[in-house]
Amino acid sequence: MKVTKQQAQANRAHIVETASALFRERGYDGVGIADLMAAAGFTQGGFYKHFRSKADLMAESANCGLTQSAALTAEGSASDFLKTYLSREHRDNRATGCTMAALCGDAARKEDDVRATFAAGIEGQLAVLRGNSDSADSAEARAKRLATMAHALGAIVMSRACPDDSPLADEILQACREAILTSLTPDAPVN
Repeated sequence: MKVTKQQAQANRAHIVETASALFRERGYDGVGIADLMAAAGFTQGGFYKHFRSKADLMAESANCGLTQSAALTAEGSASDFLKTYLSREHRDNRATGCTMAALCGDAARKEDDVRATFAAGIEGQLAVLRGNSDSADSAEARAKRLATMAHALGAIVMSRACPDDSPLADEILQACREAILTSLTPDAPVN
C-alpha cells in the first residue's frame, strides 16, 4: 500500500517527536537508529526515506524540542516558569524536559548543523525572555538574560549529576531557584 504525501509527513513528524524525547532521555549516542525507529513504530529500513543521516535527525529533533521549550517559556510569568523549570519534577523527567539541559553537552561534540540548531535555539529562548518590548535591547539586558539562562541550565545539569535521592540535588535546585528569582526582582537586596 502506497503511503500518501500527508501520511509520509505525519510519519516524519512522529519520528522527530519520538527522537526528541529519546535523545533528551538517553543522549545522542544512547539511541541507535533501530531503537529509535522501533519506538516510533517503524522499521529501521524506513529511516533513510525520511532523513539523510542521524545527524540530520538530531538537528531536526533538537529544533522540535527547542521550539517546544520556547513556547513553554512564553506561557505565564518568568518567575512561574523558573519555579517549574527549577523543580525536581522537571529534573527527573528528561524525556519531556528542556532540550538544552539534556543535550547541550552532547551537542558540543556533534556536527555544525546540530550546534547551529542549538545556537538558534538559544537565540530563540533569549527572544522569548525579552518579551514584546519595543525598546532597544541593551547589551546589559541581554547579558542578564544569558546569565539567567546559564544559571538555570547549570542548576538542572548539576542536580541531574547527583544521585536521585541526594539531598544535594534538591539543594542545588532550591539555591539556584531562590538566587535567580531574587535577581529578577527589581528591588532585590544585594548580598
